Amino acid sequence: MNLRDVRHWVFDMDGTLTVAVHDFAAIRRALDIPAEDDILVHLAELPAEQARAKRAWLLELERELALAAQPAPGAVALVRHLCERGVRLGVLTRNAHELAQLTLDGIGLGDCFERDDVLGRDEAPPKPHPGGLLKLAARWEIPTQSLVMVGDYRFDLECARAAGARSVLVNLPDNPWPELADWHARDCAELHGWLR
Repeated sequence: MNLRDVRHWVFDMDGTLTVAVHDFAAIRRALDIPAEDDILVHLAELPAEQARAKRAWLLELERELALAAQPAPGAVALVRHLCERGVRLGVLTRNAHELAQLTLDGIGLGDCFERDDVLGRDEAPPKPHPGGLLKLAARWEIPTQSLVMVGDYRFDLECARAAGARSVLVNLPDNPWPELADWHARDCAELHGWLR
């Protein structure tokens, strides 16, 4: 697969299109979640009343972070380039849909993504589950092998692998998961350079 020929791209949000600012260790401490637990999985396993309060706290924190979001190096130019080429674009994030939209608008990319192509944790199972990519592929009426998932963490890569899609790891100087990433770009600016 030549990346220049790919017509369907899906991006992670936090740490991929935006500068990573989430302090997951601090979030776990504030919500009394063990350090080794996945935050969303832990919250899903709590009794409803307890989970509701913790989800509300998390959503408020994420709203503050979304309002202050800054684009990652090269992200705006990369997405604009793909958008101008008529490529279909999606977002698959473990964040809430409304905050993903807020973030996209805040970094100047809201017009590049159709609203239904932005999937948050309530529209699809959280990554690394492949459900979000499978949902977008079905919506776009394409095989998942035609998709490329761009992300900054192993969950993005594992999601792509499980869905049968390809993956690009960005925004890390080295690739700690060479067995999962099909490509590794230092940042979105380098990835953009590959497509020109």
